[in-house]
Amino acid sequence: MKTQHLTRTAALSFAMALLSAAYAVDTESTPAKDAACDDCVAGKAAVEQKQWTLAAERFKRATLQDPKNADAWNMLGYSSRWAGKYPEAFDAYARALALEPNHRGANSYLGVAYVRTNDLGKARAQLAKVESICGNKDCDEYKLLDKAIAEYKPK
Repeated sequence: MKTQHLTRTAALSFAMALLSAAYAVDTESTPAKDAACDDCVAGKAAVEQKQWTLAAERFKRATLQDPKNADAWNMLGYSSRWAGKYPEAFDAYARALALEPNHRGANSYLGVAYVRTNDLGKARAQLAKVESICGNKDCDEYKLLDKAIAEYKPK
């Protein structure tokens, strides 16, 4: 139980770092982008509080306002996964990856979703893809997915 808590804490910290980096630089401001950023900030706050349904709602609003925001789609998938809504999570990750096929976070989180839904074959394929994107096994996204696979216990 303690290991599971540490894994969740590590995953949450990693997601916060990715999200912070994704929204740290605003190079182009438009009304739609500003509104989407507001929802992303609110979604990030909900993730920090582990309010997964609220986070998913806010990231969904962000994607409606800016459908080309791969980071928002990724975080919608992340929040949906934690809320236990796997079909929504898989859809959101697919949309993020359609926009940015080499999005490290979306590829890694998609792999974790495969682990959580007992599909280790697809999870391992995602791990190989994350390794190819990172160029090695030393990036955080690779380590996160590798650890999820290593800790997998059939349900």
